[in-house]
Amino acid sequence: MQSLALIENWPVPTAAAAVVHADGTVLGTHGPTAHRFPLASVTKPLAAYAALVAYEEGAIELDEPAGPEGATVRHLLAHTSGLAFDEHRTTSEPGTRRLYSNAGFEVLGDHIAKATDIPFAEYLRQAVLEPLGMTATTLEGSPAKDGVSTVDDLVRFAAEVQAPRLLDARTVAEAMTVQYPGTKGVLPGYGHQNPNDWGLGFEIRDHKSPHWTGSSSSPRTFGHFGQSGTFLWVDPDAGAACVALTDRAFGPWAAEVWPPFTDAVRAEL
Repeated sequence: MQSLALIENWPVPTAAAAVVHADGTVLGTHGPTAHRFPLASVTKPLAAYAALVAYEEGAIELDEPAGPEGATVRHLLAHTSGLAFDEHRTTSEPGTRRLYSNAGFEVLGDHIAKATDIPFAEYLRQAVLEPLGMTATTLEGSPAKDGVSTVDDLVRFAAEVQAPRLLDARTVAEAMTVQYPGTKGVLPGYGHQNPNDWGLGFEIRDHKSPHWTGSSSSPRTFGHFGQSGTFLWVDPDAGAACVALTDRAFGPWAAEVWPPFTDAVRAEL
């Protein structure tokens, strides 16, 4: 895919990207796809997938209490628990606002660790990374932001999300469905969004503007970006997913180059 070569023009020291079809076929790669990059918040979809495995195994229920009073596992996954961004304090009633929360994912990780009697990083390895052959991926701290991975590994995850083998397809469909519709909130780096739609650990594009995906991305597109200059999106209407990892912190440069890159990829599919 010629569009992937656009990463050569990005103002970053190192970048790698790939596109994978829904059947697992890698349609193209560019850059050092075996290089390990800090994922920042692209860690969250991996952590969310492990939470969904725990749900299917019967270790947890999506609507059981977790986190602040009145909050559930579902609230934590959907950033509606009321927990602050990076502090373990409550700033609103559960289910009323979309408060993007690293603290919420840390509480979620602790909750799953207690339920399974396995440290969360190890549970993630056993539940998701090992079965998918993601041998270069590790969680080195917070389940909200301390994952390290490669494009090669994330392509495996992006293929799994499109054609699930570890989870029932209905569970994955639920994860990509808007939770608490109509909830407004802030999309980090992009300001207030009304509504600020989110699934279970995955952000849903819908009609958000501005946005880090492309103008041609379908409203059903879901995924995540990270403050380390990383993103993963899945566009069900295009039948493909794209991963791009860099080693430069997210900023105006990313908001400028990511959408046209995604549009170029989308045009080639």
